[in-house]
Amino acid sequence: MNLKRLLVAVTLALFAFSVPALAQNKEVTGKVTDVKDGSPLAGVTVAIKGTQIATATDANGLFKLKVPADAKTLTISSIGFATREVPVEAGEMSIGLSAISTSLNEVVVIGYGTSRKKDLTGSVINLTAKDFNKGSITTPEQLIMGKAAGVQITSNGGAPGAGSTIRIRGGASLNASNDPLIVIDGVPLSNNQISGQANPLSLINPDDIASFTVLKDASATAIYGARGSNGVIIITTKTGSTGKPKFSFTSQLSVYTPTKEVPVLTPTQFRAYVNANGNATQKALMGNANTDWQKEIYHTALGQNNELSMSGSLKNMPYRISAGFLNQDGILKTDNLKRTSLSINLNPHLFDNHLNIQLSVLGTYSQSRFANQGAIGAAVNFDPTQPVYSGSNRFGGYWEWLDPTSISGLKGLAPRNPLGLLMMREDKSTVQRSIGSAQFDYKVHFLPDLHAKLNLSYDISQGEGTIYVPDSAAASYKRFVDGNGNYHSGVNDHYKQTNSNTFLQFYLNYVKDLKSIRSRIDVMGGYEYNDYLTTNYYYADYSANGVKAPNSDPTYPFDKPENTILSYFGRLNYTYADKYLLTATFRRDGSSRFSPNNRWGNFPSVAVAWKINQENFLKNVNALSDLKLRASYGITGQQDGIGNYDYISYYGLSNATAQYDFGGTYYQMFRPGGYYANRKWEQTATSNIALDYGFLNNRITGSIEYYYRKTTNLLNLINQPAGTNFSNQIVANVGDMENKGLEFTINATPVRTKDLEWNVGFNITYNTNKITKLTISNDPNYPGNLYGGISGGTGNTILINSVGYPRGSFYVYKQIYDKSGKPIENLFADLNRDGIITASDLYRYKYADPRVFLGFNTNLNYKKWNGGFSMRANLGNYLYNNVASSTGTMKNILNPLGYLSNGSSDVLNTNFTGNGTNYYLSDYYVQNASFLRMDNIFIGYNFGKVFKNTVGLRLGASVQNVFVITDYKGADPEINYQGTYPQTYSGIDNSLYIRPRTFVLNLNLDF
Repeated sequence: MNLKRLLVAVTLALFAFSVPALAQNKEVTGKVTDVKDGSPLAGVTVAIKGTQIATATDANGLFKLKVPADAKTLTISSIGFATREVPVEAGEMSIGLSAISTSLNEVVVIGYGTSRKKDLTGSVINLTAKDFNKGSITTPEQLIMGKAAGVQITSNGGAPGAGSTIRIRGGASLNASNDPLIVIDGVPLSNNQISGQANPLSLINPDDIASFTVLKDASATAIYGARGSNGVIIITTKTGSTGKPKFSFTSQLSVYTPTKEVPVLTPTQFRAYVNANGNATQKALMGNANTDWQKEIYHTALGQNNELSMSGSLKNMPYRISAGFLNQDGILKTDNLKRTSLSINLNPHLFDNHLNIQLSVLGTYSQSRFANQGAIGAAVNFDPTQPVYSGSNRFGGYWEWLDPTSISGLKGLAPRNPLGLLMMREDKSTVQRSIGSAQFDYKVHFLPDLHAKLNLSYDISQGEGTIYVPDSAAASYKRFVDGNGNYHSGVNDHYKQTNSNTFLQFYLNYVKDLKSIRSRIDVMGGYEYNDYLTTNYYYADYSANGVKAPNSDPTYPFDKPENTILSYFGRLNYTYADKYLLTATFRRDGSSRFSPNNRWGNFPSVAVAWKINQENFLKNVNALSDLKLRASYGITGQQDGIGNYDYISYYGLSNATAQYDFGGTYYQMFRPGGYYANRKWEQTATSNIALDYGFLNNRITGSIEYYYRKTTNLLNLINQPAGTNFSNQIVANVGDMENKGLEFTINATPVRTKDLEWNVGFNITYNTNKITKLTISNDPNYPGNLYGGISGGTGNTILINSVGYPRGSFYVYKQIYDKSGKPIENLFADLNRDGIITASDLYRYKYADPRVFLGFNTNLNYKKWNGGFSMRANLGNYLYNNVASSTGTMKNILNPLGYLSNGSSDVLNTNFTGNGTNYYLSDYYVQNASFLRMDNIFIGYNFGKVFKNTVGLRLGASVQNVFVITDYKGADPEINYQGTYPQTYSGIDNSLYIRPRTFVLNLNLDF
């Protein structure tokens, strides 16, 4: 609360500063043109030097500006052109600007400061609006999907606002977090989920974002210390502009259509299969309908996204205010997301520009209705010969498998009606989030090369919701009995959570050009405090009519886990002769998640760069505009994915159902919790060497990079031997892993004329990893850490981490095939040649992570038209098709418990009966999931100024998720499986919420 009061006070104080009145004004007029061809330049900023008085040229390059009588110089600037200073002249001024190569001179936001791109020593990628993906973009990370080498972004499904898994250079951990740190306007975000919101980033309006900076190597990320192992993504939101208010309105209308379904038996195929393999009783269970259950649960959906923004300046304070509203239906029926967002950005300059203040607030209010995604699996499994509706009012009128002998009247293990699961469940939530920062940059009056910078920030969110299922729904019919023997149905439950992230940062920055020794130094050092507090509320379980389920009272009404990080950091940038660059950083972090003996970690880095093209022997090579060699080494840390208090031996209150009788009175007991006092920081050491290049005045630019990362003290969830701890599993330091790769990027402008410009971009990444040490077991025959539970059998897992192999290898039997190439059920290779098939014959086969991933995009501008497309590809990644393995058997389809289930159409190829359990672990189900996906195609037209030359009008259209080329046999080859945190991993296909194909019309108005 103190931080919020401080922010309010600072904001009010800004408006209290008076600004001297302007002297008597005069008006200057003129025209700004391109010196290359004389064409007028629109949107050029014309300002009085040293003041905030400015205007912009119109579509014809013309400007008018009232200036003080004593004004002497105008500054003329525009992106892509060299800035000019010209004297104020009477009459019509004619000013020409020359195009420059901006790619190297553009300012890039990096950790704790900015830098010119040409002066970077680390692996840093900067992406701005011109690089962003087009179309229906509802979450920020979608803007840069496929745009950066080494950055892999995979959406977690097709739900509205669905999150994405972001991996920079493959991640650095086994089962601790592999998510990068995300910083928005100086606020480092927590990776914690928010109750009632599947994706925390969906609460941020992408239209408010100006740029992304991706920090990849340790020299760039070590300044973030304990949170930099997986890379850093810095998001900068849009700020105000000089001059009078400008308004911009954007409206999008989107149509979402279902794409490829999970391949299952059609009604005709299903009848033929049952008739060929079933007995008389099973044949009699078939109905007369022809139902495509996947078509019943999916539909064509609509979405609308509108935003209005205003930017300008109020005397010495540029500002930008925006408001947006998103309403998106999901293609899975009942799914919906509504999001209202507000953004305010103020940038006052005070005390003759010695104090620069950046105030920003992002606020979001979202309302969601989450569809019951259990309906997706039910649609795959439900008998296609049965109708959707039963013709009676029982169970909401939906057809169900009945059993008159059971208490509920339903067959207990049979799948429930997929449409009934959707329509008879309301899971609604509201989430509020506010991210705000007050950043003060004071240029010391008596020492202008020294800046004192203070950042006060917060990120506060609250999510709550209800789950209601009526008492007539089959999914929860007669689900508990009260103390009087009465059965109760339905659900009426509540959930709530609040998250608070407060952040304080102070540092000094000294920058000095030492011209006498041809040097420049940039020194920075400071202190940081970051506190994360979550409050989880717990509620009893209620039936639809409000009856509390027995023993459902929570052990605690709420808990408040909290963790804090204290940090000291510093950085030195040194440049000699504008050719040789050195960067050194050091950070010391203390985390409350570790014991006092292991609490502090040190994270240094060093980087050097050589601008080879500045040497005399290359200065006359006109075709070469950039050639820079970079090398770096650094250490970063990891403390996400572990409990806040696991190093402490503690006792917690047991469940309400675990009470003991002492003298006729029942007492709720305290029980010890699992702990690991010696847990240490997971640390990643990264080496990086790179060559940046540019040709033909940077018409062609790019880089080649090689990196090697070694992670030690890996954090992993492991089983504990009986009697050695108070928990069956703990997160412990278990070993080491190496990760290495090669990245190549090229961006080119093959054509650039007055009317036509064509840009292309291509990036490709090769990445591989290997576990080099595991200390989980002393057994020399220990195969590795098994994980990745699958449907089918009991306790089966499909993934393994083993020494000498990549993370996430599949652990399976080697399938034997007949002469026609069909797999023979339960016949596997006896790899250890002992004459029997046991777990000793399992082997490591392929892996879930792609070895190569790439992106390609192109953009063509012709006069007022523009268009282009973006595509991505993954090569070398595999998926375990759990849909086929768990449903594609005779035993699943002709269920011995008295009902029929549909199954994977793959059963027609295998003819598996489903007897035994080893077939689940066949490498037959590990399938090549390499793919090429056309992400986006777009076209647009700029009408220029319309409505009496007052409003700029642009129209556009786009298609997303256009097509996928793959050999994978499931619905989609791009899948992330989200297990119980911290166990998030890819490689298992359990039937995904399919990604829609999206058609978008968009309108932009500027006035």
